[in-house]
Amino acid sequence: MANADKIVSVAEGAKLIEKWKQEGEVVFTNGCFDILHLGHIDYLEKARQLGTRLVVGLNTDASVKRLKGPERPLNNEYARARMLAALGSTDAVILFDEPTPLELITAIKPDVLVKGSDYTVDKIVGADFVIEHGGSVKTLDFVEGYSTTGIIDKIKNNLNK
Repeated sequence: MANADKIVSVAEGAKLIEKWKQEGEVVFTNGCFDILHLGHIDYLEKARQLGTRLVVGLNTDASVKRLKGPERPLNNEYARARMLAALGSTDAVILFDEPTPLELITAIKPDVLVKGSDYTVDKIVGADFVIEHGGSVKTLDFVEGYSTTGIIDKIKNNLNK
């Protein structure tokens, strides 16, 4: 499968996941992934280790603007999706435009839902659904010192010197 072929629609993703569930547990996480950095790579590798396949829900450009403000994203959704699809830890990337990934989670029904440890399970969107359907919800620690906002701030500070 070519990397770009890992970028799939919700319907295609649901079919793939149904097939993949016969091989083992399917893990799902989501985010903006605007500037891909070490923290993202580490997080996605750890998420992948929680099952046999990793599906990443990716916020569309419009969704990122609503969440992060008019200056974002810095990289468009196609570029962000292609970068995520190029990672060995990622098996599929699915774009979503809604304010939260709940519709996507209910459509694809992952076995494991993962978010960063800045969330508690009771605050993770879709956790109730995944648990009610026999799945589990996990949190992962971030690599200290790596964030897209931090990178943007560092660039801005260096430009202002």
